[in-house]
Amino acid sequence: MNELEKRSFYSFLGLYVVSSFLFILLTGFWYYTAQKHAFENNEHYRLEHIADRIGTAIIMAHMHGTPLQIPELHGGDVRIALIGIDGRLVSGELPSGLIPELPDYREYNGRMVLISDAPKEHLNIRYVIVSSDTLFGVLAELREIVLAMMAAIALLAATVAWTLSKLFMRPLHQRVVQTERFVNDVTHELNTPVTALTMAAEQLLLRGGCSEKTLRNITASTRQLYDIYRSLTYLNFARKPETPLPIDLALVAEKSAAYYRPLMESKQQHLALQTQPLRFAIQEAEAQLLLGNLIGNAVKYSPPGATVHLEMDARCITVTDEGMGIPPEQRHRIFEQFTRATEVGGGFGVGLSIVKRICGAYGITLTLDSEEGKGTQFRLCFPQEAAAV
Repeated sequence: MNELEKRSFYSFLGLYVVSSFLFILLTGFWYYTAQKHAFENNEHYRLEHIADRIGTAIIMAHMHGTPLQIPELHGGDVRIALIGIDGRLVSGELPSGLIPELPDYREYNGRMVLISDAPKEHLNIRYVIVSSDTLFGVLAELREIVLAMMAAIALLAATVAWTLSKLFMRPLHQRVVQTERFVNDVTHELNTPVTALTMAAEQLLLRGGCSEKTLRNITASTRQLYDIYRSLTYLNFARKPETPLPIDLALVAEKSAAYYRPLMESKQQHLALQTQPLRFAIQEAEAQLLLGNLIGNAVKYSPPGATVHLEMDARCITVTDEGMGIPPEQRHRIFEQFTRATEVGGGFGVGLSIVKRICGAYGITLTLDSEEGKGTQFRLCFPQEAAAV
């Protein structure tokens, strides 16, 4: 990745990770607070229930004149203390330093303490004090669980963030690579005709005249430049919508053939042209791009001395070259913008994408047949009503 891609990647990753971690922290805090409150209520109700049972036992013993029997308690963490009406300890174990004055429920020296007046001073007992340290152990365990869950979710969120960042950057990276390659290819493509024009101009200055070969080179180079300009204009500039008018595609094919003839002559190639009237409603500029790109590709990828065939019937136009053919694994990609099937022959990978776009806009069927080492054939079949337009 270049510096711009790295900045975008880490910005997206950082934003996702920070926002996810904040969400996890807030969720963990909310969950811990809610659970802590629930555990505190449960502990309060548990201690209160124990105090009420002991208070009931004291009242019943007083009323029936029987010895006091403390109910059996489950859980060794609970400590019981009975305080008389004179404030002295009657029985049990009182938390160190605790002076009960009024009914209360609070934390004291690491234990939750409930002071209850449930005995109602029966048997001269004013308060039942019940204490337990269970809550703090439960809360410590809860903190460990919440922290472990938050750490696991944070790790998962970081992994997801990294994966999503990669997925997010993949199309951007592909587009950047395509754009860089496109710029390099356009630069390379422009270099050839510009160099040829420069050399031709120097020859004219030296000789003081113009040979037929020099004129052909100038014409071919000029048309290469115009092809690049026309393709870039179609791809990148907004065009005013125009109503397609019926035109004879045979005339367009003949104009395109004449346009590329100087370039073919410079490569000692031949064009076998068989046309017949085929009328279709399409903008003439798009028709020229459609047929011109197919002929230009055939010329570009055919070796010197080869023959390019353009044939027409009542509904279809076929362009065939004698080039090296297209590998099977590349055939589904050659219509993508900035994609080339091979590095041989030059080009910058927009011609066939333009052809595909125009065919899609007008409902034209485009098929490809290629054989490695022998050549490639493109076939355009127009809608049924084309011939009747």
